[in-house]
Amino acid sequence: MEKLIFSIVIPVLLLIIGLVVGYMVNKAQMEKKQKEQGQKAEVILQRAKENARSIEMQAKDDAIKVLKNSDEEITRRRGEINREEDRLQKRRAELDMRVEKLELREQTINKRQSAVDKRANDIEKMYSQQLEELQKIGQMTMEEARQVLLAEVEKEARSDMARIIRQIETEAREDGERRARELIVDAIQRVASDQVAEVVTSVVPLPNEEMKGRIVGRNGRNIRAFEQAAGVDVIVDDTPEAVTISCFDPVRREIARRSLEKLILDGRIHPAYIEKVLGDTEREVDRIIAEAGEQAAFEAGVAGLHPEVTKVLGRLKYRTSYGQNQLSHAVEVSKIASILAAELGANIEISKAGALLHDLGKALDHNVDGTHAQIGAEFAKRYGVQPKVINAIAAHHHEVEQDSVEAVIVEAADAISGARPGARREDLEQYIKRLRALEDIANAYKGVQQSYAIQAGREVRIIVRPEDIDDLDAARLARDIARKIEETMQYPGQIKVTVIRETRAIDFAK
Repeated sequence: MEKLIFSIVIPVLLLIIGLVVGYMVNKAQMEKKQKEQGQKAEVILQRAKENARSIEMQAKDDAIKVLKNSDEEITRRRGEINREEDRLQKRRAELDMRVEKLELREQTINKRQSAVDKRANDIEKMYSQQLEELQKIGQMTMEEARQVLLAEVEKEARSDMARIIRQIETEAREDGERRARELIVDAIQRVASDQVAEVVTSVVPLPNEEMKGRIVGRNGRNIRAFEQAAGVDVIVDDTPEAVTISCFDPVRREIARRSLEKLILDGRIHPAYIEKVLGDTEREVDRIIAEAGEQAAFEAGVAGLHPEVTKVLGRLKYRTSYGQNQLSHAVEVSKIASILAAELGANIEISKAGALLHDLGKALDHNVDGTHAQIGAEFAKRYGVQPKVINAIAAHHHEVEQDSVEAVIVEAADAISGARPGARREDLEQYIKRLRALEDIANAYKGVQQSYAIQAGREVRIIVRPEDIDDLDAARLARDIARKIEETMQYPGQIKVTVIRETRAIDFAK
């Protein structure tokens, strides 16, 4: 019995002990896991705090940058506003000065008018007195006395009129020349274009003298095929290692030059290959012309032109006038016109567009009848250019009436670009013709003894016979000759007309 009880109790005790030990082990493992989880939670919490701190620092930095950028933008805009206010203030001051000058001029004119009226009244009184005296003393008829008095009054009035005219012209010329010099100098300095240095050339260099024979070909077939396909004349003369291409059309001449250079470089020169190279080069030059027109419009700041207009404009790249490249001249005139328009308060966009396109007809005048101004205006009108720009193109040589101040600005800008130092050069034959034409115009007037064109044709000095021309007639003669030169000649810049009258008194002691 005791053994039975013992055998039952011992397993129960062992079971109880195992349960207790298992509970203790499980509890220890649970505590260990909780401790590890607590440590992981602390690590995660620490990382979260560090991330939050870094995000907070970044946010603060970003906020500081935004504030700094805002302050800089505010400062910049304040500076711009201040500069704009200064500019407006200067413009307002200039306008006030102009208004004051106009008021002073109006007052001066009113005073002069009063003086003239007073002088006229005095003349009327003198006329009456002389009439009475002539009738009493001279025993003249009424008609005779009237003729004598009219002659005296006309002489005195012409003297006063010439004096007043000279005084007004001197004041207007001084004021106008001062303002014009300021505008022209400012425009030229701001554009700052290079002096003319390029001249269109038709000379193609050769690697050796043997190449001339290959260009000519057997019985001249290569050179004939080239001239017929290109529309040019190829001159093979004694010039060492060079041939000359001659053609009035600058674009055809450029295509021929490029094609001949390619043929020389390739070495294959025969009629079939010549036609192929000419076709490829023509397409290449057309692309260059289109790009040149677009680039010129971009440099001048003129947008919205029809592609055909820019393409024709690009043809001016291969045209020169007195050594000045016409495309560069058009861009330069556009820049000068924009400066003048800004200074005078005119429409800048119309001035720029009219100046850029003013010589457009020079790219077409070999195919169309008429002056280049008329041709260019008609072509621009065909492609939707606005009317004021068309008028500026057509009127820049006074062939039609100028309808706006922008047209006058375009004409002035064209004259400035053509007359500035280094802009153009003139060959000897044209130079001599212009000098002779100036002297012939002056010699055609009555009373002129001799005339001399000096300073490269920019001044003509006229010596008159003092017994035929008096002081009043000398001033009128200078004005008449200047008008005649304007109407009959074409020239860059301006021509000064100087009339010289010398009075000599000679006697002999016997």
